[in-house]
Amino acid sequence: MNTLFLKPNNSLRHSLRHLIAIAFAILLVPSSTFAAPPTAGEVFPDLVKFNLEGALPDLKDKVVLVDFWASWCGPCKKSFPVMRELHEKFGARGFVVVAVSLDRKQPAMDAFVKKEAPPFTILRDAKGSLAEALKIDTMPTSFLVAADGKLITTHRGFEGESTRKKYLAEVETALQAAHK
Repeated sequence: MNTLFLKPNNSLRHSLRHLIAIAFAILLVPSSTFAAPPTAGEVFPDLVKFNLEGALPDLKDKVVLVDFWASWCGPCKKSFPVMRELHEKFGARGFVVVAVSLDRKQPAMDAFVKKEAPPFTILRDAKGSLAEALKIDTMPTSFLVAADGKLITTHRGFEGESTRKKYLAEVETALQAAHK
């Protein structure tokens, strides 16, 4: 008579314990690790919690464009003049650009920033924790966040003039809604 099913041997017991330990560990992982990025209408993650390098400006009651970029990204380079335009046009009305670099090497980011001299906030997600939480898979990716902290829209990639026009219209609409 086969006693394998009646009385497990040591290796089977060890494997079973190992599987239970893995299942338990998965249950202990915070749900945000597996969560999808926010969709329109959902609260955008608090940037303070991600230990980004650089000084985060006051975002309370501001419409914010959070843009993920890297110095090696061609479309990112093309998007910077548009973000400059947005900053200059809407900054006095409560609009903030926060450009988050995903460069692993700070000197590469620093050289890009020195050349471009952006008038808006530059941060670095050196560990990639925010990018991972938001499931960034395209460069650039930007999130337009309303003054109440909820996501308005997400842009993946940069399509030149068509993206510029979308940004202008979306930021204007968000600012009008914020000041009602």
